[in-house]
Amino acid sequence: MKRNLALAAMIACAMFAAACGSDDSETASEEPAATATAEEGGNTESNTGEQSEFFVQADYDRQLAQREIPPEGPDDKPWEQMIEPEMRDTSEFAAKESSGWNLCFSNAAVDNPWRQVGWTTMQQEVKLHKEIANFKAVDAEAKDDKQISDIEELAGGNCDALIVSPNTTATLTPAVEAACKKVPVIVFDRGVDTDCPVTFVHPIGGYAFGVDGAEFLKEEVDSGGKILALRILPGVDVLETRWSGAKVQFDDSDLDVVGVEFTDGDAAKTKSIVSDYLQREGQLDGVWMDAGATAVAAMEAFEDNGQEIPPFVGEDQNDFLTKWKNDELNAIAPTYSNYQWRTAVIAAVKVLKGEEVPKEWVLPQPAIVAENLDEYVDPNMPPLHYALCGCEDMPGYPQVWGGK
Repeated sequence: MKRNLALAAMIACAMFAAACGSDDSETASEEPAATATAEEGGNTESNTGEQSEFFVQADYDRQLAQREIPPEGPDDKPWEQMIEPEMRDTSEFAAKESSGWNLCFSNAAVDNPWRQVGWTTMQQEVKLHKEIANFKAVDAEAKDDKQISDIEELAGGNCDALIVSPNTTATLTPAVEAACKKVPVIVFDRGVDTDCPVTFVHPIGGYAFGVDGAEFLKEEVDSGGKILALRILPGVDVLETRWSGAKVQFDDSDLDVVGVEFTDGDAAKTKSIVSDYLQREGQLDGVWMDAGATAVAAMEAFEDNGQEIPPFVGEDQNDFLTKWKNDELNAIAPTYSNYQWRTAVIAAVKVLKGEEVPKEWVLPQPAIVAENLDEYVDPNMPPLHYALCGCEDMPGYPQVWGGK
């Protein structure tokens, strides 16, 4: 993907700033200076609103720099790679010899295609580790109170290690902290406001995702072009930072963000929102999304209104990639590498073996662009499949994932 001179300068500065970053995760900040930095200069007439309380300047700088850092690990196994790892000893958590380990998992939900693909991949990864005798997973159904109860029950039960994918960040933090006192905890996907887990597994992060899309629109849309930003839901760190990263870019541009709307991940609502803006504004020159599961629905709104689809930010869901290729669109797919569902299990196995793991296991997070689109779009996989599942080498592929 192209990088303009301004970005190159920013990355050079970011590499310096990353050395003195303040946090290990994308957590809420109490530092007013961070928000002030994000809001200085740029397009003062932008309709992007106030910067999120989740914004941390040092984390933003660090993630932008990490996009350019080659990861360590096997070239053909990105789910085992790591960026700038700070290794920690886990010998204190080594499980005693037994007939097998009890691995537990508290899942936020399986309420969207990204999570459904990941959940399938995780189950197949568990089967690859004979040391795991029992795998107990509990679905919180996207309810904080249920996940708090789930974590308390699992941590107090017969679990040798506990994997947690939090529903929301701040609310789940006390439950994770309590669990850390009883069992080694591996957090992945979404973060919490504590460093007590043995490791936190995630791709580079939300800032990188948001900036990848915003940079693309800055390059592809003429000055003054109208941008509609579509968000899925508030209060989740990685989603908040996706928007925070994009907001910094848009506020420092000549683009006109005409609206920022929440879709709730609902295709019909997404299409309605886009149609309303097309009728109100006359045209939209670009669409940015923080989650691309409803990208095709948003595109269809343009077609329904007799308009060409403008430069578009989606995600690595197969229906979006397929439409992009077949219709020869101008688009980009930032990713939040779905193969992290494999990594979480691999991390748990390492911890129970007493092997070193990164305190923060940062995975590669490539963007899909026109030049590499053909590598990822797959006509043999279902529309809601995610290209970065990292599952192609696993037993049962592609049928277990709904492919043919």
